[in-house]
Amino acid sequence: MAVARVTEIIASSKTSFDDAIQKGVKRATKTLKNVSGAWVQDQKVVVEKDEIVEFRVTMKVTFVLEK
Repeated sequence: MAVARVTEIIASSKTSFDDAIQKGVKRATKTLKNVSGAWVQDQKVVVEKDEIVEFRVTMKVTFVLEK
């Protein structure tokens, strides 16, 4: 039987939500072992002078704990 844990992370990109997700998962796998999935809980943008300058995602990352 496997036991998993979920942790919340926030990632950002100046390009797109997809890029923010990719960066977030890539960074999470550097610190967390056995990452098995991620759920995008929220998406937000930062607006300055009527332009989107940053895309942000809040994700729940699941990883399986080692025995």
